[in-house]
Amino acid sequence: MKNPLHYQITEYDCGPVSLINGISFLFEREEIPPEVVRNIMLYSLDGFGTDGVSGKSGTSHTAMLFLSHWLEGFGKTGRLALQSAYLSGRQVHLGQNSPLRDALIRRGAAVVRLDLEGWHYVLLTGFQDGLVRLFDPYRVTEDPFPVPDVEVLRGCPELGNRLVSPEILEQEILRPYAMGPVESREAVLLFNRRTVLTPEETVEYMI
Repeated sequence: MKNPLHYQITEYDCGPVSLINGISFLFEREEIPPEVVRNIMLYSLDGFGTDGVSGKSGTSHTAMLFLSHWLEGFGKTGRLALQSAYLSGRQVHLGQNSPLRDALIRRGAAVVRLDLEGWHYVLLTGFQDGLVRLFDPYRVTEDPFPVPDVEVLRGCPELGNRLVSPEILEQEILRPYAMGPVESREAVLLFNRRTVLTPEETVEYMI
């Protein structure tokens, strides 16, 4: 059974929630060992706010890098058919033959850092009608949705809640749902080894 993707419960836990959502997107609930969820929460929320309070600066690059390596290592134990890879800087883009684009085409998922009135993590889950499908864990109830050029995806709680054009994501300025300056970019790629498509099985998507 697949669980619906879920929203963060504070202003700061978008990083761990997006990683857990990535696992939920790729695996059945019954397959997921509790140790995965425990360690994601244990090693995230490591940033300190300006008032010195732990967690109030969310999750750092260092923690995301560590968790990507930990998830990859956990997958190699055979307890979960998981693969993970960490990308940063110029590696993080949606151009032809990019690792990020390739992951989405091959039924993987990606946790990426982008701007949403501050740095924020979301989960990319694929392409749909030429747009990137993603799940933003920051719940917004305003109607109409307050971000221009971003579509709300309804009725797909296991797949995503937004549709965003690649052009918006690729922007190097700080604006909602843009990955922003190249040097600040990062992504954690996630795959289910049993369901990921091989390069020979994929077709080229023109977006």
